[in-house]
Amino acid sequence: MNKKLISTGAIFGMIAIILGAFGAHALKKILSIEALSSFETGVKYQMYHALFLILIATVKELSEKAKNTIYNLVVLGVVFFSGSIYLLTTKNITAIDFKPIGMITPIGGLLLIVAWGVLFYTIAKKNS
Repeated sequence: MNKKLISTGAIFGMIAIILGAFGAHALKKILSIEALSSFETGVKYQMYHALFLILIATVKELSEKAKNTIYNLVVLGVVFFSGSIYLLTTKNITAIDFKPIGMITPIGGLLLIVAWGVLFYTIAKKNS
């Protein structure tokens, strides 16, 4: 499980850096300030959760079940949250209206919050 957490964290981090550079250089000339800011939010949250996955791999107090739960929540959360933001903010480039998927952005955010909650609950339960 730790190898999977670290590998996924590394891939998410690498993609976040690539997308961040793409946004800062290529998209800066194409997107509105608001759209670019939203795109950057997607990149930030993806990077935060890339690091979170790597952190989870190092926490010895977490069971494999807790790590697996957090992993699944974070992967789905990043795909829903950051992925939908990327699609929504670049609709001018793709000429595809991704507006119908906008409803999954908050679901992704909720999944990320729950992942942090699972970490908190598991550690609090172990220490009591």
